[in-house]
Amino acid sequence: MSAFSLPRRIVFSSVLAAAAVGLAIPGQAAAESSADIVGTLSPTTLVNGVLSVVGGCQSPDRDQITTCTRAETLTTQAPVMLALNPLATNIVVLGAGLYPDGTMRPLLVSRLQAALQLAQRFPISPIIVSGGVPQSGVTEAQAMRQWLVANGIPALRITEENTSRSTVENAQNTNELLEQRGAAGAVVVTSPDHLQRAMIDFRVAVGGRIPIAGVVAPF
Repeated sequence: MSAFSLPRRIVFSSVLAAAAVGLAIPGQAAAESSADIVGTLSPTTLVNGVLSVVGGCQSPDRDQITTCTRAETLTTQAPVMLALNPLATNIVVLGAGLYPDGTMRPLLVSRLQAALQLAQRFPISPIIVSGGVPQSGVTEAQAMRQWLVANGIPALRITEENTSRSTVENAQNTNELLEQRGAAGAVVVTSPDHLQRAMIDFRVAVGGRIPIAGVVAPF
Protein backbone atom coordinates (compact mmCIF):
# COMPACT_ATOMS: atom_id res chain seq x y z
CA MET A 1 0.00 0.00 0.00
CA SER A 2 1.41 3.39 -1.00
CA ALA A 3 1.83 6.25 1.46
CA PHE A 4 -0.44 8.35 -0.75
CA SER A 5 -4.20 8.38 -0.98
CA LEU A 6 -5.71 7.96 -4.44
CA PRO A 7 -6.63 11.65 -4.91
CA ARG A 8 -3.10 12.73 -4.06
CA ARG A 9 -1.65 10.17 -6.45
CA ILE A 10 -3.85 11.50 -9.22
CA VAL A 11 -2.82 15.10 -8.56
CA PHE A 12 0.90 14.38 -8.61
CA SER A 13 0.62 11.99 -11.54
CA SER A 14 -1.18 14.65 -13.54
CA VAL A 15 1.59 17.15 -12.81
CA LEU A 16 4.28 14.72 -13.93
CA ALA A 17 2.37 13.77 -17.06
CA ALA A 18 1.81 17.42 -17.95
CA ALA A 19 5.53 18.09 -17.55
CA ALA A 20 6.33 15.21 -19.86
CA VAL A 21 3.95 16.43 -22.53
CA GLY A 22 5.61 19.84 -22.61
CA LEU A 23 9.16 18.54 -22.41
CA ALA A 24 11.70 19.54 -25.03
CA ILE A 25 15.32 18.44 -24.76
CA PRO A 26 17.62 20.48 -27.01
CA GLY A 27 20.20 18.49 -28.91
CA GLN A 28 18.69 15.11 -28.11
CA ALA A 29 18.27 14.08 -31.71
CA ALA A 30 18.63 10.37 -30.94
CA ALA A 31 16.33 10.39 -27.94
CA GLU A 32 12.67 9.57 -27.82
CA SER A 33 9.99 11.93 -29.11
CA SER A 34 7.64 13.60 -26.65
CA ALA A 35 4.95 11.08 -27.52
CA ASP A 36 7.32 8.21 -26.79
CA ILE A 37 8.30 9.78 -23.47
CA VAL A 38 4.68 10.14 -22.42
CA GLY A 39 4.17 6.50 -23.34
CA THR A 40 6.78 5.43 -20.79
CA LEU A 41 4.87 7.03 -17.92
CA SER A 42 2.69 4.17 -16.73
CA PRO A 43 0.71 4.42 -13.49
CA THR A 44 3.46 2.44 -11.77
CA THR A 45 6.27 4.72 -12.92
CA LEU A 46 4.24 7.82 -12.13
CA VAL A 47 3.53 6.73 -8.56
CA ASN A 48 7.14 5.64 -8.07
CA GLY A 49 8.26 8.98 -9.46
CA VAL A 50 6.11 10.85 -6.96
CA LEU A 51 7.40 8.75 -4.08
CA SER A 52 11.01 9.24 -5.14
CA VAL A 53 10.79 13.00 -4.54
CA VAL A 54 8.06 13.68 -1.98
CA GLY A 55 7.18 10.43 -0.26
CA GLY A 56 10.02 10.37 2.25
CA CYS A 57 12.32 8.57 -0.18
CA GLN A 58 14.22 11.82 -0.77
CA SER A 59 14.98 12.37 2.89
CA PRO A 60 18.02 12.28 5.19
CA ASP A 61 16.15 9.98 7.58
CA ARG A 62 16.74 6.24 7.08
CA ASP A 63 13.44 5.19 8.67
CA GLN A 64 11.46 7.44 6.32
CA ILE A 65 13.50 6.22 3.38
CA THR A 66 12.88 2.59 4.27
CA THR A 67 9.12 3.06 4.69
CA CYS A 68 8.83 5.00 1.44
CA THR A 69 10.99 2.59 -0.56
CA ARG A 70 8.90 -0.36 0.58
CA ALA A 71 5.82 1.44 -0.77
CA GLU A 72 7.23 1.51 -4.29
CA THR A 73 6.53 -1.12 -6.91
CA LEU A 74 9.69 -2.68 -8.33
CA THR A 75 9.56 -2.56 -12.11
CA THR A 76 11.53 -3.08 -15.29
CA GLN A 77 10.11 0.16 -16.71
CA ALA A 78 12.17 3.31 -17.17
CA PRO A 79 11.67 5.77 -14.29
CA VAL A 80 10.12 9.19 -14.74
CA MET A 81 13.37 11.00 -14.01
CA LEU A 82 15.07 9.38 -17.00
CA ALA A 83 12.22 10.41 -19.28
CA LEU A 84 12.16 13.99 -18.02
CA ASN A 85 15.85 14.71 -17.49
CA PRO A 86 18.06 12.11 -19.20
CA LEU A 87 21.15 14.29 -19.47
CA ALA A 88 21.51 14.85 -15.71
CA THR A 89 20.24 11.43 -14.61
CA ASN A 90 22.90 8.74 -14.23
CA ILE A 91 22.30 5.05 -14.88
CA VAL A 92 24.10 3.09 -12.15
CA VAL A 93 24.69 -0.64 -12.65
CA LEU A 94 25.63 -2.65 -9.57
CA GLY A 95 28.19 -5.41 -9.79
CA ALA A 96 28.05 -9.03 -8.66
CA GLY A 97 30.77 -11.54 -7.95
CA LEU A 98 32.84 -12.68 -10.92
CA TYR A 99 34.02 -16.19 -11.65
CA PRO A 100 37.61 -16.90 -10.54
CA ASP A 101 38.84 -16.35 -14.11
CA GLY A 102 37.36 -12.83 -14.16
CA THR A 103 34.37 -13.58 -16.36
CA MET A 104 30.84 -12.59 -15.42
CA ARG A 105 28.14 -14.75 -13.93
CA PRO A 106 24.68 -14.81 -15.60
CA LEU A 107 23.29 -12.71 -12.74
CA LEU A 108 25.56 -9.82 -13.64
CA VAL A 109 24.95 -10.19 -17.36
CA SER A 110 21.22 -9.85 -16.72
CA ARG A 111 21.80 -6.57 -14.90
CA LEU A 112 23.86 -5.32 -17.82
CA GLN A 113 21.19 -6.31 -20.33
CA ALA A 114 18.65 -4.24 -18.41
CA ALA A 115 21.08 -1.32 -18.25
CA LEU A 116 21.81 -1.64 -21.97
CA GLN A 117 18.12 -1.24 -22.78
CA LEU A 118 18.00 1.96 -20.74
CA ALA A 119 21.24 3.23 -22.25
CA GLN A 120 19.96 2.68 -25.77
CA ARG A 121 16.64 4.31 -25.03
CA PHE A 122 18.26 7.33 -23.34
CA PRO A 123 21.51 7.77 -25.28
CA ILE A 124 22.65 10.93 -23.48
CA SER A 125 22.43 9.55 -19.95
CA PRO A 126 25.81 8.95 -18.24
CA ILE A 127 26.50 5.45 -16.95
CA ILE A 128 28.34 4.37 -13.79
CA VAL A 129 29.36 0.75 -13.29
CA SER A 130 30.01 0.02 -9.62
CA GLY A 131 31.86 -2.95 -8.16
CA GLY A 132 35.30 -4.00 -6.99
CA VAL A 133 36.39 -7.44 -5.69
CA PRO A 134 38.74 -8.37 -8.55
CA GLN A 135 39.15 -11.88 -9.90
CA SER A 136 42.24 -12.66 -12.00
CA GLY A 137 43.03 -8.93 -11.95
CA VAL A 138 39.62 -7.88 -13.29
CA THR A 139 37.18 -5.86 -11.17
CA GLU A 140 33.42 -6.11 -11.54
CA ALA A 141 33.36 -2.54 -12.88
CA GLN A 142 36.00 -3.32 -15.51
CA ALA A 143 34.12 -6.40 -16.67
CA MET A 144 30.86 -4.46 -16.87
CA ARG A 145 32.40 -1.60 -18.80
CA GLN A 146 33.98 -4.00 -21.30
CA TRP A 147 30.63 -5.74 -21.83
CA LEU A 148 28.77 -2.48 -22.41
CA VAL A 149 31.39 -1.22 -24.85
CA ALA A 150 31.31 -4.55 -26.71
CA ASN A 151 27.54 -4.08 -27.01
CA GLY A 152 27.75 -0.66 -28.61
CA ILE A 153 27.86 1.84 -25.72
CA PRO A 154 30.53 4.52 -26.23
CA ALA A 155 33.33 4.15 -23.69
CA LEU A 156 33.19 7.86 -22.88
CA ARG A 157 29.69 7.44 -21.43
CA ILE A 158 30.86 4.95 -18.82
CA THR A 159 32.60 5.68 -15.52
CA GLU A 160 34.08 2.88 -13.43
CA GLU A 161 33.68 2.81 -9.66
CA ASN A 162 35.91 -0.16 -8.97
CA THR A 163 36.62 -0.17 -5.23
CA SER A 164 33.29 -1.19 -3.68
CA ARG A 165 33.02 -4.48 -1.79
CA SER A 166 29.36 -4.23 -0.70
CA THR A 167 26.09 -2.52 -1.59
CA VAL A 168 26.67 0.13 1.08
CA GLU A 169 30.06 0.91 -0.48
CA ASN A 170 28.48 0.92 -3.95
CA ALA A 171 26.17 3.64 -2.68
CA GLN A 172 28.76 5.68 -0.80
CA ASN A 173 31.41 5.60 -3.51
CA THR A 174 28.96 6.24 -6.33
CA ASN A 175 27.49 9.16 -4.39
CA GLU A 176 30.88 10.86 -4.50
CA LEU A 177 30.88 10.60 -8.30
CA LEU A 178 27.30 11.83 -8.56
CA GLU A 179 28.07 14.82 -6.36
CA GLN A 180 31.24 15.69 -8.26
CA ARG A 181 29.41 15.80 -11.59
CA GLY A 182 26.33 17.62 -10.26
CA ALA A 183 23.93 14.83 -11.15
CA ALA A 184 20.24 15.60 -10.76
CA GLY A 185 19.32 12.00 -10.00
CA ALA A 186 20.34 8.37 -10.42
CA VAL A 187 18.66 5.15 -11.52
CA VAL A 188 20.00 2.02 -9.85
CA VAL A 189 19.90 -1.16 -11.96
CA THR A 190 20.19 -4.53 -10.23
CA SER A 191 18.44 -7.85 -9.60
CA PRO A 192 14.87 -8.06 -8.23
CA ASP A 193 15.92 -9.45 -4.84
CA HIS A 194 18.59 -6.78 -4.48
CA LEU A 195 16.95 -3.59 -5.71
CA GLN A 196 14.94 -2.53 -2.68
CA ARG A 197 17.93 -2.82 -0.33
CA ALA A 198 20.16 -1.08 -2.87
CA MET A 199 17.73 1.84 -3.27
CA ILE A 200 17.59 2.30 0.49
CA ASP A 201 21.40 2.33 0.72
CA PHE A 202 21.69 4.81 -2.16
CA ARG A 203 19.00 7.09 -0.75
CA VAL A 204 20.76 7.08 2.62
CA ALA A 205 24.10 7.80 0.94
CA VAL A 206 22.82 10.87 -0.95
CA GLY A 207 21.09 12.18 2.18
CA GLY A 208 18.13 13.62 0.32
CA ARG A 209 20.29 15.72 -2.02
CA ILE A 210 18.94 14.09 -5.20
CA PRO A 211 16.20 11.53 -6.00
CA ILE A 212 17.09 7.88 -6.55
CA ALA A 213 14.99 5.49 -8.66
CA GLY A 214 15.43 1.84 -9.56
CA VAL A 215 15.01 -0.68 -12.36
CA VAL A 216 15.05 -4.46 -11.95
CA ALA A 217 16.74 -6.79 -14.38
CA PRO A 218 13.93 -8.97 -15.78
CA PHE A 219 15.99 -12.10 -16.35
